[in-house]
Amino acid sequence: MKKIHLRVMASVILLLTLTGLSLSTTIAQDEPHTFHNPLNATAGDDPWLTYYDGYYYLANTTWTSELFMRKSKTLSGLKVAKPELIYKETEPSRCCNMWAPEFDLLDGPDGKHWYFYYTAGTAGSFDNQHSHVLESAGTDPMGPYTYKGRLFDPANDGWSIDGGVLQLNDKLYFLFSAWVGNLQSIFIAPMSNPWTISGSRVVISKPTLSWEQVGSPVNEGPVALQHDGKTFIVYSASFCGTPDYKLGLLTYNGGDVLNADSWVKNPDPVFQRSDENSVFGPGHNGFFKSPDGKEDWIVYHANDRVGDVCLPTRTTRVQKFTWNADGSPNFGVPVSTKMDIPNPSGDEGVDPLPQFVREPALRFKAFDAPAKYINHFTGRGKLSPLGEPALDFQFALVKGLADPNAVSIESVGRPGYYLINRNGTVWLAMFEDTDDYRAIATYVQKPGLASTDGVSFEAFGQTGAYLFHQGNLLNVKVITTDEEKAAATFIIEPVKD
Repeated sequence: MKKIHLRVMASVILLLTLTGLSLSTTIAQDEPHTFHNPLNATAGDDPWLTYYDGYYYLANTTWTSELFMRKSKTLSGLKVAKPELIYKETEPSRCCNMWAPEFDLLDGPDGKHWYFYYTAGTAGSFDNQHSHVLESAGTDPMGPYTYKGRLFDPANDGWSIDGGVLQLNDKLYFLFSAWVGNLQSIFIAPMSNPWTISGSRVVISKPTLSWEQVGSPVNEGPVALQHDGKTFIVYSASFCGTPDYKLGLLTYNGGDVLNADSWVKNPDPVFQRSDENSVFGPGHNGFFKSPDGKEDWIVYHANDRVGDVCLPTRTTRVQKFTWNADGSPNFGVPVSTKMDIPNPSGDEGVDPLPQFVREPALRFKAFDAPAKYINHFTGRGKLSPLGEPALDFQFALVKGLADPNAVSIESVGRPGYYLINRNGTVWLAMFEDTDDYRAIATYVQKPGLASTDGVSFEAFGQTGAYLFHQGNLLNVKVITTDEEKAAATFIIEPVKD
């Protein structure tokens, strides 16, 4: 099989250009109609995926003030589908840290609309996260969307995340995660319409079992699942920054939906890490049907290295699941990214990118200040002693976005984000599918100006202008003096897992 290294969250045109392929010479499959995970190898956190009216739709956590969605006729086609902006927020109280999308087609007062639930808060903090919802103008999952409101219990209006809906007995309920003391727990609340909580919230699950407390006691990401008259809530447990993030199960046993006694917790996790398959921290899932409606599939995120944490190193993955004799779901074991997965039934797509290879993580030490390293803390290119978060100091050198003979410097902690030269100052910025962005995110790697033991990075299209540090900030300028040459030279250090 011909190998392609998947490096960025770019569109198919960009990706095929970088690899020197054309649409007519895409990968030959090991067998027809199979694909490999992941579906979204950059910023694949907290996926929500559905199949509707002939298309798959996928959204993820963005960590920003913008929400995006991908659309494809085939499941594997989502890998190269361009993320389309569906909403951008400017209101400071809900501007930032957008997490955990869920979108559902629900009946509103004036007919069916898509309701897009998500978490957002204020800049510079995760302490003000709340649940919000958008409403589509019609029945297109891509929108357009308008802001509909914030969902909250007036008697307990506090931090809440990972909101979504349960439809049961012709009623709507809102599921979300919030705190009970030091326990992050699962709540349910009645809804009078798709954007309004109409009664008191009730806690239905606390992280009291040992497998729910690895790293921190956490229950979050509740998602409704219904089959053959049975209702379940699948949730994520333990701290997302550990490889032991996993899925638990609540089963509705009848009676009052708003009574905690009506929900029975499975004593063991139902989906968890597989060291054999190199899948760590699988969680924050959703569910979708195959195109012909005959198969049930789970979508989730996971890491492929045990040391990765809850940052955009997580990738979006899917696999089919079955049902146990008692009617409960059987999710099996998370599959390897090297496994050929048969397409969902009714999906005749051919995987355009079956091989995912992670570039080695590197650090760049200043030649003239060997205790300091390039990092992107706060988004500005800087030079600092090694510190936390460690991923802010880690980068991958990938094929140049503007020139395959050059390089681009991609963040390991934020895949799809690159160090760019913005009018002489260096910033970390998310990939944009424009020639201008490609140019300012590309550098010509050369032997170090002050020492051939190091490297220097000449700005693409700017002869003699190099990335260098001026004090503790990274800038770009034409380098002339010996002092400037030293400041433009960096020693590459590999990062060990």
